Amino acid sequence: MSDLGVAADRVGRVETHGADYVPESERHGSPRSLFSVWAGSNIIYLYFVLGSLMVILGLNIWQSILVVVAGNLVWIAVGYLAISGPSSGSPSEVISRAFYGVNGNRVMQILIGWLVGVLYEAINLSVGALAGVALVTHFFGSAPVLLQAAIVIGLALVTFTISVFGHATIVKLAPWFTWILLAALVVLAVFVAGQANFGYEPKGGALSGPALWGVAATCFALIASAPLSWAVGADYSRYLPTRTSARATAFWTGFGGFIPSTGIAILGVLAATAVDMSNPEIAMAKLVPPWFYVVFLLVIIVGSISNNALTAYSTGLALLATGLPWRRSITIIFDAVVAIAVTLYALFISNFLDTLSGLLEVSIAVLAPSMAIYVVDIFLRRNRYDGPALQVTNSSSLYWFAGGFNIGGFGALVLGAIAATFCLNTTFYVGPVTQALGGADISVFVGAIVGGGVYWATQRRRVKLAADTPQSTSSPLNVAQGESATA
Repeated sequence: MSDLGVAADRVGRVETHGADYVPESERHGSPRSLFSVWAGSNIIYLYFVLGSLMVILGLNIWQSILVVVAGNLVWIAVGYLAISGPSSGSPSEVISRAFYGVNGNRVMQILIGWLVGVLYEAINLSVGALAGVALVTHFFGSAPVLLQAAIVIGLALVTFTISVFGHATIVKLAPWFTWILLAALVVLAVFVAGQANFGYEPKGGALSGPALWGVAATCFALIASAPLSWAVGADYSRYLPTRTSARATAFWTGFGGFIPSTGIAILGVLAATAVDMSNPEIAMAKLVPPWFYVVFLLVIIVGSISNNALTAYSTGLALLATGLPWRRSITIIFDAVVAIAVTLYALFISNFLDTLSGLLEVSIAVLAPSMAIYVVDIFLRRNRYDGPALQVTNSSSLYWFAGGFNIGGFGALVLGAIAATFCLNTTFYVGPVTQALGGADISVFVGAIVGGGVYWATQRRRVKLAADTPQSTSSPLNVAQGESATA
């Protein structure tokens, strides 16, 4: 994309499009730009912690690395979802009307698109703020409570300002985030690899048999939970021309997320073989020289900003997809207020941070089937979406179904979520199936198979028929009659 872009999507100016259809005349850019968008937003501290957890839970170094790679293969699905952007000219939050119905999608976007997104924003903001407090403490010995609150608000202002400016600004800044953070991680890798114990074996002895498979399944779920939360690939590919290569779009999206998330998690694995990573911040001070510890904290801060910029952008679109009559910039400002309030409450008033983490652990029960349903719909529909028709939100909509709900699609999600819940293993809830399997968390597999399978079985004929029907219903009149989301 050029620096100027088009009038609706220019660098340094507030993007005027919201969840509405992007016409062909305003499409621009190439799939390659998606790499830095996804890579820069996924160079985050979370993956380092997740990697170290593999070793803490009892896997050896090579088992941990294998699980890290396998779990991050879910990025292939994230890339696949992104191909629906150019074909529809719409964000993922609107495309999902095709499989849940207009009103069913409103429910989905409030519970998954917005609520889960805001929880992630609060977690990321907390992580960045804690790193900022550690940085201040490193230089000045302490950080008063008011200063800590100021750090939270300051990080939020930077993050959400990027989101308010929108797509073109995110794409423009992404390469800077990507290459600066990657350079710091290469240096970190040198320090960590130099002290790693490549022959490490768990202190309690090597796991084998059912115990090994149980821990490996749980660790897989932990790793897979990150890409599962990114079922919004079309949000960042919808400005690409309709005839953009689907393969290139899928590759650069998936590859952009896979490389940093896998590499950083492997560094976490290696670090855990050298020092006790039960308290990562203290442990890292032992692995790197003092000067680089400061750099490491800065990486955490910048990583939280780049990740939250994308998260906030998508949660803003989720609110618009519900029919809320706000501008896109206002939805993000609203997100910012909520996220800041939750973060301040979690850090200074209550031990709510653990509760937030627990809620995100449970969210995988919904994220796995919802992503599977999206994948199946693209496959059945052969990626044919009528973008203008998706904007119609009254009873004349092609996606109204029964009372605005597609019972088949919504039912597939509910059944998939219920099945996954039986198979969860979290810090505060263990499902009955998981208990019977000795603690193995197979929620990702079960949720995806049940949700996607039920959707395939109940919606196959309808979706194929819709895809084969000439897309002549999306007239300007019909779109005007709908309650199209504003910018």
